[in-house]
Order: sequence, then structure tokens, then C-alpha cells
Amino acid sequence: MTALTASGLLLKYDRTEVVHDVSLSIVPGQVTALLGPNGSGKSTVLRSLARLHPIAAGDVVISAAGNAAGAETRGAEAGAAAEAGSSAAAGSTTDAAALTAKEFARTVTLLSQSRPHPSGVSVREVVTFGRHPHRKRFAGLTDADRSAIDRALTLTGTTDMADRPVDQLSGGELQRVWLATCLSQDTGVLLLDEPTNHLDLRYQAEILDLMRELADDHGIAVGVVLHDLGHAATVADHVVLLDRGRIRAAGTCEGVFTAEVLSEVYGLPISTRIDDDTGLVRVEALHRRRRRAGV
Repeated sequence: MTALTASGLLLKYDRTEVVHDVSLSIVPGQVTALLGPNGSGKSTVLRSLARLHPIAAGDVVISAAGNAAGAETRGAEAGAAAEAGSSAAAGSTTDAAALTAKEFARTVTLLSQSRPHPSGVSVREVVTFGRHPHRKRFAGLTDADRSAIDRALTLTGTTDMADRPVDQLSGGELQRVWLATCLSQDTGVLLLDEPTNHLDLRYQAEILDLMRELADDHGIAVGVVLHDLGHAATVADHVVLLDRGRIRAAGTCEGVFTAEVLSEVYGLPISTRIDDDTGLVRVEALHRRRRRAGV
């Protein structure tokens, strides 16, 4: 049960400030979505949480807490984390920057937009890379490693392609393989940068369902960058709307997704409503053709 909290983040590219005074928390058992137009800073914030972008000011801390109510459901995960040597004890708070690379990677993993395109290796071998933080140098796979790999393949629907060369996969299939690699890392915090990109409608839905399963059933703290506001309304417990490097609004989708706020942030007329069938917020951009028609 691990949380990742950022306070007062100031982020730069060279000398140019791109993110200003951003504070947020990725908490166990919830999906937190970072949203905003292109260039709003959402992916930069996510990369800073993963220690891939330097922090000019502010800090990121990792907090660990026990949860008796979830002990039965998550007992296996907690035991595996302890066996792997997780550095976070219940009730502790640790500066993320103070951890070694391996310690941090046992706690936080990131599915980024930019990933290598390996060749000459199988899907299972790629997913095995995710076990690196838990393995001793030159050591073979343990039973815990194999269990984590098999679970990751199952969750992402890639078991049937485990022995296929990755250079024979489609873009959507490879996306799921990289997600499986992150899941095999078996961390308490999972960060995802636009994970539904390159996926067809079926696998978009499955990835969104998987995020909810990881939060609801396994107590994972999920932080995700999304472009699609409908996806956010479907999956997120909490949303953070960024505009030009600052938080414009944060809270539930119902509270943040108002026509006034979204129209201002995205720079075009937007309507919102509550769907009668699902109870979710539905967002619709009023394109020029529809505006001219008076719709």
C-alpha cells in the first residue's frame, strides 16, 4: 500500500519554466488521471514523479501504510514485496530522490510513451526485464519471478503470444507487452503515459478495466496521463486538469468537467452532461460545423 506525493513542483526545460507549483498525490486503491491540452505539462509531471525529469523545486515522497481491511486480498502482493526487499516500512515516508535506482524501481514503475523496439527476443523475455529490480546480479529466475511474469502476461492478455518474437507484433500488441513488463515489476505505484495510444476500441476498454482492477483488487496507486476525457470519466477516481503548466482544477470528474472550465482550458466551446444510462460525465466539443448548424 504505497502512495506517491508531489509538493510544489517546479519543472524546467533548460532555463524555461514549464510546470509551476504543482502538488498532487497518487494514492493506493485509486486511479488519478492527469489531463490537459498538448503542452500543458502533464507528461512532464508524470516523468518527474518517475525521476526521469529533474525537479528544480519541490519534492516527491513515497509513503507506505498498512491496511488491515485489505490484508486478505493483497496478502500475496505484500509478501512478495517484503521478500523482494522493499525499502518502505508501514507508516514511513521517504524522499524519492534518496532511494537507489533499484529501491525506487521496486516501488514505482512507468509505462512511458517512448520505448525501445527490441528485436531477436520473445515476448516472455521482454516481460522478464521487469523483474530486474528484484533480482540479484547473475541470478536465475526465482519462483516469485516466474509467478509475477505469468500474472503480468495473464492480466494483459499476452499469454498466448509469450513465445512470439516481439518484432513480429503490431503496435497495439507491443503496447500490451510493455504494460506487462511494467506489471511484472510488481510495484505499489504504477504510472502510465497515454496507455491507450495505438490500441483499438476493444483493447482500450481492456486497459481501462485493468487499471480499475489493479486499483480496486490489488490496492495499486495508479497515475495516468490521458487525452480522452471520456476515458478519464470512465476510469478515474480523481482528476488533475493542467493548463499551461499549472493546475486549473482538481477533484472528481463531476466537479472538474464543467462546460465553463473545459471550454476555457481547451479554447473551444464544450458541453457536458451526465449520461442517463451510466451516470458518468459525458463531454462533447462543439465543432465549427455543428455551431454553424445551431446544434
